[in-house]
Amino acid sequence: MDLVKNAACIESGATALGVELGSTRIKAVLVNEACETLASASFEWENQLVDGIWTYEMSEAWRGIQTCFKELAADVKSRYHVSLTQIGSIGISAMMHGYLPFDKDGKQLAPFRTWRNNITGVAADKLTEALNFNIPQRWSIAHLYQAILNGEEHVKDIDFLTTLAGYIHWQLCGEKVLGVGDASGMFPIDEATGDYDAGMVKIFDNLPEVAKMPWNLTAVLPKSLRAGVEAGHLTEAGAKLLDPSGTLQAGALMAPPEGDAGTGMVSTNSVRKRTGNISVGTSAFSMNVLDEPLKAVHRDIDIVTTPDGANVAMVHVNNCSSDINAWVNMFGEFAKAIGHEQTPAKLYSTLFNTTVGADKDAGGLVNYSCLSGENITKVEAGRPLFVRTPHSHMNLGNFMLAQLYGSFAPLKIGMDVLIQDEGVKTDVMVAQGGLFKTPVIAQQVLADSLGIPITVMDTASEGGPWGMAVLAVYAKEGAKESLPDFLDSKVFKNPQSTTLTPNAAGVEGCKKFIANYQAGLPLEQQAGGLVADN
Repeated sequence: MDLVKNAACIESGATALGVELGSTRIKAVLVNEACETLASASFEWENQLVDGIWTYEMSEAWRGIQTCFKELAADVKSRYHVSLTQIGSIGISAMMHGYLPFDKDGKQLAPFRTWRNNITGVAADKLTEALNFNIPQRWSIAHLYQAILNGEEHVKDIDFLTTLAGYIHWQLCGEKVLGVGDASGMFPIDEATGDYDAGMVKIFDNLPEVAKMPWNLTAVLPKSLRAGVEAGHLTEAGAKLLDPSGTLQAGALMAPPEGDAGTGMVSTNSVRKRTGNISVGTSAFSMNVLDEPLKAVHRDIDIVTTPDGANVAMVHVNNCSSDINAWVNMFGEFAKAIGHEQTPAKLYSTLFNTTVGADKDAGGLVNYSCLSGENITKVEAGRPLFVRTPHSHMNLGNFMLAQLYGSFAPLKIGMDVLIQDEGVKTDVMVAQGGLFKTPVIAQQVLADSLGIPITVMDTASEGGPWGMAVLAVYAKEGAKESLPDFLDSKVFKNPQSTTLTPNAAGVEGCKKFIANYQAGLPLEQQAGGLVADN
């Protein structure tokens, strides 16, 4: 990149900022108008289990955002020798779903209830039946209805209900809006209008418990917006929230705030029909952009949308890499204890590469990576568990392969519904996430687990905040072409990627692992007994 040219872009505000609040990290990425990364910064944070609720303090969110911006500005100054005083456009993204209610004075009425909670089972079941549409436990509408069913006092005072991205956006520019992709995780969206499904809204408002409320649903939900439209401008107060030093000027165009699923689709160029992507991290989800409706309602398949409003079949699992991270950290402590401390990258690479010589079924070892409850496998509470029989082949390679298989197992169970029952096909399936930083290993395991080719791009580990910055560029340009065409023509003209196809032995080995895995699940999820006591 041309440093002088990019310095001029920064000084003139020909830039876009993407901020994403993920489950374990808040990250900010600054790009130029060609969507090339100019600078980035990050802040580690973690959810807390408080009174049985997985939550984050909003003050910690702001501390993380402000820390990121301060480090980003310092990075800009160091690289380009100019100050970050103005930005052309800004986009906010965050983990989808959850529950953030506010009263008419803007007071938060309840602690943030994140996607990780599975405390809304009764509400989700009732709404799925009433709407004839799958409502997962983590969706905002399930949290709202469960709070009503629980008789929670604050519900009658709700004036605004939003997601984490919607809240941050509101504070920065004063607009109570949401990108359609994030909105689709609050309440079902009508693909034709890009707005909440009017018929389902009416059904919800007429439910006996809801009808007693002094508000109606449309009044409390944020307005749904497709990608590419203006969603407000950074106010003076918002600029000081981002940059307490007062250096940043107000006025930046705000893009519709999106969920992490939407930014993942953008960063992998997976918004066109018959494309798809898989994001893995603390949680994991696959997104399959549909060219026709599903034939049936499935409790393990969510219907959400792309940032431009196309229907997507989403398989979401609450757990993925957290248990692997815990084991890798422990191996790191051992390495340090014997005087051979290793970097995290070296640890992951070394441990993952031991799987090359592993038994394809992980030697009969099984790992349940459930740090929290898992809806697809009907595990109600967090119970990470490693299991082996007396005759299992216990070695490091098999152990690490069991960790990878176990991380992907709930996703496979959900994806089997799409692939086998619904016959959904995608032309491209792109994976992203930190597990793919080590080349080939996790990518091949995922291909073997799902039985489909998996592509990994060079943006695999850092896609979300960059994807949000791309959406901010798209909004600044005024959506002169469709989002898929914009991504193809401007952002992904020469993508760097690798594709791995399923290995027959790996596919068979994974089938044996999954049979053992399912044998240990609650009865309604079992699919036969242990197939091998080897």
